[in-house]
Amino acid sequence: MLFLFMAKKKILVAPLNWGLGHATRCIPIINALQESGFEPILASDGDALQLLRKEFPTLKTYVLPSYKISYAKKGYFFKFKFLLRSYHVVKAIWAEQKATLQIHKNENLNGIISDNRLGVRLSYVKSAFITHQLNVLSGSTTFITSWLHQHYIRKFDTCWIPDVEFSPSLSGKLGHFKKKRKFEITYIGPLSRFSKKDIPLKYEYLFILSGPEPQRGLLEKRLREEIRGSENKILFICGKMEEEQKRWQEDNVTFYNFLTGKALENAFNESKFIIARAGYTTIMDVAKLEKKAFFIPTPGQTEQEYLAKRLTRKNIAPSCRQHEFKLSLLKNLKDYNGLMEYKSFLPLSSFFNFFERK
Repeated sequence: MLFLFMAKKKILVAPLNWGLGHATRCIPIINALQESGFEPILASDGDALQLLRKEFPTLKTYVLPSYKISYAKKGYFFKFKFLLRSYHVVKAIWAEQKATLQIHKNENLNGIISDNRLGVRLSYVKSAFITHQLNVLSGSTTFITSWLHQHYIRKFDTCWIPDVEFSPSLSGKLGHFKKKRKFEITYIGPLSRFSKKDIPLKYEYLFILSGPEPQRGLLEKRLREEIRGSENKILFICGKMEEEQKRWQEDNVTFYNFLTGKALENAFNESKFIIARAGYTTIMDVAKLEKKAFFIPTPGQTEQEYLAKRLTRKNIAPSCRQHEFKLSLLKNLKDYNGLMEYKSFLPLSSFFNFFERK
């Protein structure tokens, strides 16, 4: 008897290591690829790669060059520090291209999905670039940063936006052009690894931290000072990806260094209110679970500041600057409308037909 074996098509999935948001929003894409009969190959660096290895221990992974992105201790120095690092970022993009070529030689890739990794592409392999930022807000230099970002996006075959195309949207002007499209764009709907569950609430507040140092640590210090002695049951996830998961208790506060997978999904579902950074991935997660949240944008991160102010202005979610946070600000959380789920009309698998096109 003759058995025909058809090898699975290999798709490289490569999220940027800038906090954990890019990696976590790739999780539903990786799951959908597997369910659709593809073989995902994972590539990143640092905490993002460590997270993916914990989520998908059986998948093959590669280490990519690091952009070495970090924040200044003072938010208003962030843009200046980032400009100083821009040459290193360009070098990392060149190194990414070499690394991607080597991965292709090893794996014979059939497609590439890059989440904000500008150099992970090959001209002869179908490539999709994921971003919610067609426009990169940077104050007086927004035109320049947006033009540069769009310059790199054009090098990919298509751009996938994790949002809906029409208003009301989650990303606002970040993910939408005012005028005609400048390259191929597909709105694939918001991405979240979570599912809403009808389970009892255990915690009044979930504090979940993310993002690069030193700002992650600075926010952790301030929040822990504020919640000390609180009478409410609180779950506090520090957002520190370490080899071993740790849990400890301080009064009414349960701490974890990190949570992943179903444990993190349960943590969100078991909590009444969410306090987190205003990262776009976190906003998508909160929307999927239809929770009420309080957002604290990272100082100097113009994108997060825009998203937080936009949600507050629309009476969806309150927010404040990092140095202004006090536990008493959470008393008015219930008066806001909260985020709602934005459902995509098509399943993720339908967008993978892109890799079949000639």
